[in-house]
Amino acid sequence: MCGIVGYTGFQDAYDIVINGLRRLEYRGYDSAGIVLEGGDNAFEVEKTKGKVDDLVNISSKLKGFAKVGMGHTRWATHGVPSDRNSHPHLSNNGKIAIVHNGIIENYDTIKIMLTEKGFSFKSETDTEVLVNLVQYFMDVNPETDFPTAVRYALNEVYGAYAITVMHEDYPGVLVVGRLGSPLAIGIGDKEYFIASDASPFVEFTKEAIYLEEGHMAILSLENGVDIRTINDNSKIVPEIQELKLNLEQIEKGGYEHFMLKEIFEQPKSIQDTMRGRLLVEEGIIKMAGIWDHLEKFKNANKITIIACGTSWHAGLIGEYLIEEFARIPVEVEYASEFRYRNPIITDKDVVIAISQSGETADTMAALKLAKEKGAFIYGICNVVDSSIARITDAGSYTHAGPEIGVASTKAFTAQLTILSLLALKLGKHNGNLGNAEFMSLIAELNAIPKKIEEVLEATHELTQNIAKDFINATNFLYLGRGYNYPAALEGALKLKEISYIHAEGYPAAEMKHGPIALIDENMPIVIIAPKKGHYDKIVSNVQEIKARKGKVIAVVNKGDTQVSAMADYVIEIPETSECFSPIVASVPLQLLAYYIAVYRGANVDQPRNLAKSVTVE
Repeated sequence: MCGIVGYTGFQDAYDIVINGLRRLEYRGYDSAGIVLEGGDNAFEVEKTKGKVDDLVNISSKLKGFAKVGMGHTRWATHGVPSDRNSHPHLSNNGKIAIVHNGIIENYDTIKIMLTEKGFSFKSETDTEVLVNLVQYFMDVNPETDFPTAVRYALNEVYGAYAITVMHEDYPGVLVVGRLGSPLAIGIGDKEYFIASDASPFVEFTKEAIYLEEGHMAILSLENGVDIRTINDNSKIVPEIQELKLNLEQIEKGGYEHFMLKEIFEQPKSIQDTMRGRLLVEEGIIKMAGIWDHLEKFKNANKITIIACGTSWHAGLIGEYLIEEFARIPVEVEYASEFRYRNPIITDKDVVIAISQSGETADTMAALKLAKEKGAFIYGICNVVDSSIARITDAGSYTHAGPEIGVASTKAFTAQLTILSLLALKLGKHNGNLGNAEFMSLIAELNAIPKKIEEVLEATHELTQNIAKDFINATNFLYLGRGYNYPAALEGALKLKEISYIHAEGYPAAEMKHGPIALIDENMPIVIIAPKKGHYDKIVSNVQEIKARKGKVIAVVNKGDTQVSAMADYVIEIPETSECFSPIVASVPLQLLAYYIAVYRGANVDQPRNLAKSVTVE
């Protein structure tokens, strides 16, 4: 949510910043801006409501203008999307520029104080308050230098932030800080990069520092990188990491959209997630995060899974998996509600956090509460060295690779793969899964990537054709039973996220308890109907829908005759174990949502009002 890019070095700062902002467009935004350090160190600022292309239209004259600069893509919180609310923001004296991700929760109190001191404000943002607070500390005591004033200001605010700040009187210097929002520093040869993640500078350097929570850094060519704690200015020795990211992973590779590319990457991303963990011939699942803490899991009073959005749907399927195979009680909580309801958590509980980005603000806050109560924390995320990965006691990376499309696809199926491995491993070690059943299940899980390849080949063109008939639909119902109820929820979420069609997922048995009132000849119903698991009940549901003239899109196993004969549209998938069917069934639902959105002319990769990484509450 929002994106920051900064640069100081020998290259054209304009190109670095603009190209970096393009790389961060996946995060979701409604305005963009840039500030460059020009002649006599004076700032050149351009910003506008709209996209990075709109910014380029008004700022291209700045190309080749400077070697130092920073830019921002804003997702509106305080104040509507507008030119004046866009970042960067300048201080009243025009000497300090700032870009900011996050929310300053006590901005109003500070704004009142600064107004009384004679400061004025041009925007509605909390960010403009922060940049003027930096000026205030320098005005009050002229001996206070720029980095110190930034530190003083950050100690006065609470909320969440990642910031980059420049000062006209400190040429070539960038000051950055973070609390809650991620920030990466790229270490080049006589140049430094700042970004919300490493994608804007991956082609320039493979060395990066991920700024820790509560830390700030002063970057300059003269003095290098100086990292300090915000609260007491203690010096920190940075840990420089080698980036595993490569340029090919964050480009479209010939696909029209990142989302389509990522749908087609799922056979590989699932295989990568299992690689080195699932050893079928040896009959072993190797997961160090589980093995090293096996007693914590085996003796847990309960497991609580906390997540948001798509990850929450993965958690629901995880509940089914763990309770069936490991026989450990599981609760699944929205992270956004967890810490506000005084949950019962003890040191005998295990809390599993699921997050694609590893930076989800609600999930981070819930984890901190669980940690305070003594729970063992296990993380499942996709981004190495993310905030959630650092706060957890143990965990598993999904190895799905960068997911650029805002609507999650391959990260979801990779999360389900990890949860499947976790449940099977626990079930085997606590004696609830016999060896024969365990071997059968891991062989079936190992076959999933191949089955998804079959699905993609068989349903790609089919879903395009089905999608054309529903571009004017205003509502959808998605129905599933057992393991496929959460898959129905996820299918509905995909459609509403990118096509803006209202869609709801329900357990199929709940249809008669309300949703059936909506069914008529104008209501499309997507029903997930594999042969294994409650098939006879699903048949009854389809009959009830057809009696009311509903339009049925059925996801069935190959060779199905009963549901297929009643459905208006049929999408076939290979048969698999019931517990793994959501992984396979989700793929055609992703394609259906994608093509409906494409035919409606929606911005698939950057749907309105949404952000990939939700770093504020």
